[in-house]
Amino acid sequence: MYGPRVSGIGNYVKNLIDSLLKIDSENEYIIFMLKDGFDEFKPIQKNVKKVMVDCKWYTLREQRKYWRICEKEKIDVMHFPNFNVPLLYTRKFVVTIHDMTPWHFPGNKVASSSVRWLAYATVFNSAIKRAEKVITVSEFSKEEIIKKYTRARKKIEVVYNGVSASFQRIDNYGIINLAKEKYGIKKPYIFFIGVWRDHKNIPGLIQAFTILCEKYKMDMQLVLGGDKTKSSKEIELEIQKSSVGDNIIATGFIPDADLPAIYSGAELTVIPSFIEGFGMHAIESLQCKTPVVGSKTTSLPEILGDCAVYFDPYEPSNMAEVIYNVLLDDLLKKSLIEKGQKIIQKYSWDECAKKTLQIYKNIH
Repeated sequence: MYGPRVSGIGNYVKNLIDSLLKIDSENEYIIFMLKDGFDEFKPIQKNVKKVMVDCKWYTLREQRKYWRICEKEKIDVMHFPNFNVPLLYTRKFVVTIHDMTPWHFPGNKVASSSVRWLAYATVFNSAIKRAEKVITVSEFSKEEIIKKYTRARKKIEVVYNGVSASFQRIDNYGIINLAKEKYGIKKPYIFFIGVWRDHKNIPGLIQAFTILCEKYKMDMQLVLGGDKTKSSKEIELEIQKSSVGDNIIATGFIPDADLPAIYSGAELTVIPSFIEGFGMHAIESLQCKTPVVGSKTTSLPEILGDCAVYFDPYEPSNMAEVIYNVLLDDLLKKSLIEKGQKIIQKYSWDECAKKTLQIYKNIH
């Protein structure tokens, strides 16, 4: 999960490992990695060992082979950063469950195959049941897990994610304009960033943007950043259907090096998801001093409190109205940014690593 194109769980893994190695020189760390990114990961610490694994995530090969590779290392405590724990792994482990999205929005492959769905559910259930501890990234996600796994309540620990120090406000308009030119941005814009999956509610955002332009007469662009998936056809059809489709830009993957400039140049960052375990991009945006509007059905009200304005993600008209009201209220935008600078102090990868390390020690 190291390399130039990490996102989501990959960011969690990278930042957690970096911070753990910074604070802990006593324990030995064995990092299991795919070939992609293996050479890029060059730790200077002596208590780190890299092991290459030729098993793609969420595959039968991962279940059949990965557990043997792990068992061979005789690890005291293994940390699986997502639910796909090998069923045959027998040693102590911690698992991070970021959210319950896989149950609500399993994706086309799983949803269309009863065999895949059974395999998926079996692996997820086994991970929760056998883990010594379940780490999750918000109280919101903890409660979502408990709804399905009542008996797991006592083993769940909430450890908030951090935010990278690389996300800082850029006031140099030359840098911002270069980034805008790179991605074809020519007007004031609203920004979305995330992988194009069903739970991200991108069609709903496009509908809200269309209302914003038609009803409220806003002359803007909507910038959709992130990798496309098999769910992208519905999104592309929604763009084609929109009367303002020419003002919607699909950038594809945006590397971290470009994101601070794109955040800094945006009028707003919008998080329209139906479900989010933490909302990393909201924190990144606030750290770049760009206000956030987001879905009230997610963890965002917990994570951001009164540093954001919220809407119903199932109502594009409500989304459009909230976006419009924030866009026109400079005092509100200033207040959200000022409050945001205080709340983001809560979210530190070093603090995340300290709490995670203590969980390891308590198990061992």
